[in-house]
Amino acid sequence: MRLEGRVALITGASKYMGGTIASFMAEEGARVAVNDIVPEVAEETAEHIRSKGHEAIAIPGDITDEASVKAMVAKATDAFGYVDILVNNAGKQYQQGVLEVELDKWNQQIAIFLTGTMLLTREVSKVMVDKQRKGCILTIISTAGHQGQAGNLAYCTCKAGLLNFTRAAAMDMARYGIRVNCITPTSMEHALYREGIFPGTTPRVVNRADRPYTSFTRQEALEGIPTGRFTRTADIAKTAVFLASDDAQQITGENINVDGGVLARYWPWLPGKFSGITVDDYKENVMQPLEWGEIPGE
Repeated sequence: MRLEGRVALITGASKYMGGTIASFMAEEGARVAVNDIVPEVAEETAEHIRSKGHEAIAIPGDITDEASVKAMVAKATDAFGYVDILVNNAGKQYQQGVLEVELDKWNQQIAIFLTGTMLLTREVSKVMVDKQRKGCILTIISTAGHQGQAGNLAYCTCKAGLLNFTRAAAMDMARYGIRVNCITPTSMEHALYREGIFPGTTPRVVNRADRPYTSFTRQEALEGIPTGRFTRTADIAKTAVFLASDDAQQITGENINVDGGVLARYWPWLPGKFSGITVDDYKENVMQPLEWGEIPGE
């Protein structure tokens, strides 16, 4: 098992991306501490992992609050002795453009994505250095951090900031043997489980007619992905396990795109327009059940 003897702390660990990352890391031998601002969500993930015979604790808390972050890291360290893997996944998105952005919502996103990631990275790095653990810090960003998306100003800004935060933190921590990397997903398949939500948008944008300039449909999102499918939580979890393992010990300050070629394709080309697949076909023939720690076919 590639993460035997490791301890991972994962934020935003619902049963979607964060929880699946936690579950896959536990399957690879890591003991895990799972965080969410909603205690019941964190406990659900921890219980799921324990039900599969692995060690997990819930550490609910607000990642934007310094005292809360210190308490979370202390709880994980007290339980397992150290932390040597951190996954910064927690987030909250409000889709607003330049003319409509509200200061409180802008500040909330800055606090969660940027300040929260900084606080967790700082406190977990201190533990790694103190315990002399050569660890790994991962941050989940987005294709929105590489491109300009209309009507999504704060989210794009935060995710782009995390890309260079990763590089700067990697340079700070290299001398301690601590690697810092990030992962870029694109539109996620699990969004199809949520009625009325377009991949890549928030629950607040459910009617394309209300915002035709800034929104897009599931079909349009699918047509822009060269591999012909949305990114699955398992795709991100497998990449996170790889980056946290010794197989990636020479990789730091890097971003790995797990986006089906979205960022690599030439912008006018929409491969899905020629495949003939519709979202309804996709749901029937391509879409898989939520992984939630399971690897389909095994």
